[in-house]
Amino acid sequence: MTALSAPRAIAVRGDAVRQVLSFAAIGVVSTLAYVALYAWLRQGVSAGIANAAALVITAVGNTAANRRLTFAVRERDGLARDHAAGLAALGVALAITSASLGLLDFVAPRHGRAVELVLLVGANAAATVSRFFLLRFAIRAGHRPVPVSARLR
Repeated sequence: MTALSAPRAIAVRGDAVRQVLSFAAIGVVSTLAYVALYAWLRQGVSAGIANAAALVITAVGNTAANRRLTFAVRERDGLARDHAAGLAALGVALAITSASLGLLDFVAPRHGRAVELVLLVGANAAATVSRFFLLRFAIRAGHRPVPVSARLR
């Protein structure tokens, strides 16, 4: 590594760490909102419907927050593409959580709601990894990178 590329490598690594931390913070808030919505909806509908509705509602806000805060995209260019990536991530999350609920019903048909919630939080955590990479790929592919110093303003 040359002397000129070392600062750039440090900035890139620092930016990746910042993105992961920002994504994680948004993920925690989104998960709390998801759990609250799921628990509220579950009082009147099946687990599958509550899961899908809570995921859809929180996915839009999650994508918008990550677009702006994690990936520092503020312009409207690429908005549809970025939200399409969010919808793809929603599809992955829905598949993982729905399969988890189905497996839970098979393994422990008399489970309680607390078990459902714990399972769904774990399933959402697994889906979050794919969400990060889907959003990162889509957003980086369509936007010029913003220098770290410009994001801090």
